[in-house]
Amino acid sequence: MNKNNKMNTNERHSILQVPFNGLTMDDTLQVLLNFIKTDVNHLVVTPNPEAVMLAQRDKTFLQVLQSADLVLPDGIGILLAARWLKLNIPCRVPGCDITMALLDAAKGHSCYLLGAAPGIAEMARRNLQNKNIIVLGAKDGYFDEDMGITIMNEIKELKPDILIVGMGMPKQEIWALKHLHTLPCKITLCVGGSIDIMAGNIKRAPKIMRRLGLEWLFRLITQPSRAKRMPDLPKFVFKVMKVSKHMFT
Repeated sequence: MNKNNKMNTNERHSILQVPFNGLTMDDTLQVLLNFIKTDVNHLVVTPNPEAVMLAQRDKTFLQVLQSADLVLPDGIGILLAARWLKLNIPCRVPGCDITMALLDAAKGHSCYLLGAAPGIAEMARRNLQNKNIIVLGAKDGYFDEDMGITIMNEIKELKPDILIVGMGMPKQEIWALKHLHTLPCKITLCVGGSIDIMAGNIKRAPKIMRRLGLEWLFRLITQPSRAKRMPDLPKFVFKVMKVSKHMFT
C-alpha cells in the first residue's frame, strides 16, 4: 500500500491471498473523493474471481493486487466467497459503477482514458464530455514501447486527477503499479472493460440481472470469447470451499 496514504480504507479481508477492502459503494466513493484531495497517486484495482485465480498462477500479479491502495470486489463470486469464509465484505463494487459514480461526484476534476481497442477511448471521451466530465486525453491500449513513452509524457504534461486504465488483466494492473509514482495523478483506476461500456461499445447487463448477480452470465452470452475463462470459476469455488473447510473444522 502507498506509504504516504494516511487514510483509513477499512480493514482488509483475504480471499486466496488477495486482500479485499470491506466497503460499501458509498464508503468507497468517499474514500476515492478523499484520495483526490491528496498529492500522491493511489492504485485502485477491482478483481473478480477470474482475477483471483489468475493471481494464484501469476505471482507478479498477486503482488500487484496486494500492493494496491484499494482492492474492490467486482463479481458476485467474491461476495459469495466472503459469506462462505465469514468475511465482512458487504457488497460488490463493480469497476464501471464506481468509476461513473466518481466521475459524477468529482465534477471539476479531470480524467484521462487509457485502454480498449483503437477508437473506443475517443468514443468514451466524447460520451463523458457530453455529461460535462473533463477528459483531458484518450488513448487506446495497443501501444508499443515508443508510443508508451509518448503517452506517459502526455499524462505528465496534462496532469489528470484520475487515470482510468482498461487494458485487461493482468496487463493493466502491472502497468499501473510500474508507473504509479511517476504519474502526477491522484487515482489510477484499473477497471477492465469499463472504457468499452463508457463508449457504448459493450452493453451492461439489465438491472435485474445485475441485482441477481447474473452480470457474468449476460457477459458470457454477449461476449462468447469469455468462455475460455469459465473453467476458473469452478476452480475458484473449490479452492474457497477447501479453505473454508480448514477454517471451520
